[in-house]
Amino acid sequence: MTAQQSPQPNPKPDPPKAAPAVRPVGRGLIWAAGAFLLGAFLVYNSVDTTADAKPKSRPAVAAPAKRGAATPAPATDLVLPRSAPKRLTIPEIAVDAPFTSLTLAPTGQLNPPPAADKNLVGWYQDGASPGERGAAIVAGHVDTKTGPAVFLQLETLKPGATVEITREDGIVAKFKIDSVETFSKAAFPNDKVYADTPDAQLRLITCGGSYDRKAKDYVANVVAFAHLVSSKHA
Repeated sequence: MTAQQSPQPNPKPDPPKAAPAVRPVGRGLIWAAGAFLLGAFLVYNSVDTTADAKPKSRPAVAAPAKRGAATPAPATDLVLPRSAPKRLTIPEIAVDAPFTSLTLAPTGQLNPPPAADKNLVGWYQDGASPGERGAAIVAGHVDTKTGPAVFLQLETLKPGATVEITREDGIVAKFKIDSVETFSKAAFPNDKVYADTPDAQLRLITCGGSYDRKAKDYVANVVAFAHLVSSKHA
């Protein structure tokens, strides 16, 4: 209200509104409220982790583009009990990396893995664990100030590629890539990436698109969608 405006005398209060119905959610949506606070920003804060305004470790693209439409994986009864992940391997892009646990910052952004370790991936510990029912969230850097990082080649994965995660309970969960897509941070599809799922799924997330020199950050995110296909004891 400006200085020139006068308050209305004795306004009648609005009638009370009915409370919205509460929809039950699974573990995969325990952190949905925090995840939605990310809005158009990256799933984790990657600002100023690159070595250069335009890192030479990966080609910049003119605009974010999809690498293929995501197709929902068929729901199955193949799920595992909760167990924290220990190691991630993706043979197609030569990834063999240990895990660290990630938490949400006060801003609602997912804290990134430490940038000092280029071969490290992070798992959101308050969401579904890999192999558990729901969408497990795994994040990694595409590059850091010291050079290329663990998810440098994530965007090159093709549908059908395999991802294996060794868990603390000794089980190796094997996932199959369904699609890899690039999303502008200005229009990041929270529902599509973070929504709860009826089966065990996986999201691998990193930076993508071109590099914004002013913001010192990439303009997009690369997201690999995968689902659990088998498990074995290590």
